[in-house]
Amino acid sequence: MLDAKRIREDPEGVKAGARVKRIPAEAAVDRFLELDAARRKLAFERDELKARQNRVGKEIARLQGEERERLRREMGEVAARAKSIDQELQTIEAEVGDLLLRIPNVPDPDVPEGESEKDSVEVKRWGQPRAFDFEPKDHIQLGEALDLVDFPRAAKLAGSRTYILKNEGALLELAVLSYTLDQLVRKGFAPMIVPTLVRREPLVGTAYFPGGEEQAYACEKDGLYLIGTSEVPVTAFHSDEILEESELPKLYAGVSTCYRREAGAAGKDTKGLYRIHQFNKIEQVVVCRADEAESRRFHQLILENAEAILQALGLPYRVVNVCGGDLGAPQVQKFDIETWMPSRGGYGETHSASRFHDYQARRLNLRYRDAQGKVRFCHTLNNTAIASPRILISILENNQQADGSVTIPEVLRPYLGGKTEVRRGAR
Repeated sequence: MLDAKRIREDPEGVKAGARVKRIPAEAAVDRFLELDAARRKLAFERDELKARQNRVGKEIARLQGEERERLRREMGEVAARAKSIDQELQTIEAEVGDLLLRIPNVPDPDVPEGESEKDSVEVKRWGQPRAFDFEPKDHIQLGEALDLVDFPRAAKLAGSRTYILKNEGALLELAVLSYTLDQLVRKGFAPMIVPTLVRREPLVGTAYFPGGEEQAYACEKDGLYLIGTSEVPVTAFHSDEILEESELPKLYAGVSTCYRREAGAAGKDTKGLYRIHQFNKIEQVVVCRADEAESRRFHQLILENAEAILQALGLPYRVVNVCGGDLGAPQVQKFDIETWMPSRGGYGETHSASRFHDYQARRLNLRYRDAQGKVRFCHTLNNTAIASPRILISILENNQQADGSVTIPEVLRPYLGGKTEVRRGAR
């Protein structure tokens, strides 16, 4: 959430940021200002009443008779008013808290203007899409022909937008995950295998709730939710803690299975591995000092880490600066990586790299003590290092050969026993 002081001092700037994101927030900001003024007025009155109670309490001890009784009656009225104010403040605080959860973060000035992903701005391109001298197959055809994936039996077991990876399909997914994790560990990221069922609080703390409930699978009987990304438990790992500045930055590589309902995606990418309910992901999460320059440096670092993995896999990609209308409520700025997928005739989103300033940390009460002893809220960032099986679309389609086989990227071969290609009947 935003600092209440920021909203109080620059409400028009906060409203302008929400407009860039196409998120209605003017009424929420105005209501916050109204309640905030009432809250401060009531708090001042309550403090004055309690101070008066303390002063008069000392006087009563020295008085006798009628004057003492008069002051006691008067203090009874003061105590009743103070209690009434406390109740009013509790009601106001609850509504203020809800408003703060719904007012979006202010985007960076570098965020492009625009309504949807088509308005995002390309900032980099790497590699050349392959020109095939034969009619290429899509990943569904390749996966079925090479016995790597089974969609019909998955649908029998679990319905639409599901899949079963098998044989080298399963091994390729494990290989790309293992390779990615190895690279991140070498760069100082601590690996974490985290719960995929979490309470509501981590989802609120990372700003997926309120507002994202329709995308989450809920286990209502237990009050738990399946995560859509390990960002949720990893970022919330230090919630309600005060870290020492010397402990920062915290660099984590969260490994988890992820679940998304894909609500609102009816009719979009209904076949194959692109838009599915369950997938595996390795997420980079950074917790650092509340420093703009440091946040920017880590944003570039985690983006470059993801790019390095794609480059090692030999997959062409582009990086886009996500426009305001496609930016979520909590992000200050986000870069997406889109990897070339021949069957789509274009680039498909495979990675996102986001920074949040202290927006998530305030919700999570995630703080650190700086060198001067002042307690401050941390900055947080995250990035998809790799997500599978979507990345398998690019690996299979870009590495297919005319005879129907698929060449395994060189960096993955050690994870598949040195195997160099996938060929039907060659196992």
